[in-house]
Amino acid sequence: MTARSPRRAGVRLSASLAALSIALAGCVATEASALAPDLPSPEPGAIRVVATTTVLADLVARVGGSLVRVTSLVPKGGEIHTFDPRPSTLIAISEASLIVANGLGLDEPLTDLVATVGSRGPVIQLGEGLARTALIADEGQPNPHAWLNVAYARLYVAAIASALKSALPTRAAVIDAQAAAYDARLAELDAWTRARLAAVPAANRKVIVLHDAFPYFANAYGLEVIGSVISSPGQDPSAGEITALLAAIKASGARAIFSEAQFSDKLAGAIAAEAGVVVESNLYDDTLGDAPADSFEGLIRWDVDRIVAALQ
Repeated sequence: MTARSPRRAGVRLSASLAALSIALAGCVATEASALAPDLPSPEPGAIRVVATTTVLADLVARVGGSLVRVTSLVPKGGEIHTFDPRPSTLIAISEASLIVANGLGLDEPLTDLVATVGSRGPVIQLGEGLARTALIADEGQPNPHAWLNVAYARLYVAAIASALKSALPTRAAVIDAQAAAYDARLAELDAWTRARLAAVPAANRKVIVLHDAFPYFANAYGLEVIGSVISSPGQDPSAGEITALLAAIKASGARAIFSEAQFSDKLAGAIAAEAGVVVESNLYDDTLGDAPADSFEGLIRWDVDRIVAALQ
């Protein structure tokens, strides 16, 4: 199985969605915030910003600081491909001054939900703002996981800053300063990641992934993805596909299988045992985890440390 672009995420919208939308005023919102302990508390008058994932929520919180109150539609550790919205999700959307999504098919059902419910502010789709030449596509569909190339996450930050300044024009100078400080940290993170992966011998950089969430990371930092265990979350491979993957591992000399914390590692572990390779099943991509992986910077450092350990 070769790595393929993910199919559109399948948010299960119940038949009662319209009724829930009408009943918004009678519900109490429950925030699924991605704010890390080192972030300031929202100040009085902070605008509500809703992001589709905890990763995007963290980026917004770093740029907006105390000027924003950020909610993630999919909670920490949640799986965007199977997320089931609750009434509180609809409340958060309806009260938002800004909706931040990734686009590129990752969270389209959630942005469709936003269109159904309605919000006070605009929707920005960060991945859609990248140049077409920057995107990695297979079978004509761009892969959405662009933020795992930290250089692209910096472009996300610039787009977030622009949107926040439109929502808070009198605080533009503060937003610019916070965005610049965070961008400098991301530049250091990008350089650190390159240096860490550069220490891995070239012959050890061939890997297998659970699903194709890491092509931007691999391209940016010198890994070669030989194949994936599954074509998309929720779709188990056939016996023939597993046989082909085992043959590809043997032929390529791939060193490890990488999976993510929010998915079961049973299948990846079984294939790794059969192939005689290492499995690392505790990586993060579109959700944050517990500390120290409770921020975007922490997520990248967590993943890099585990990837390097597995390949060396």
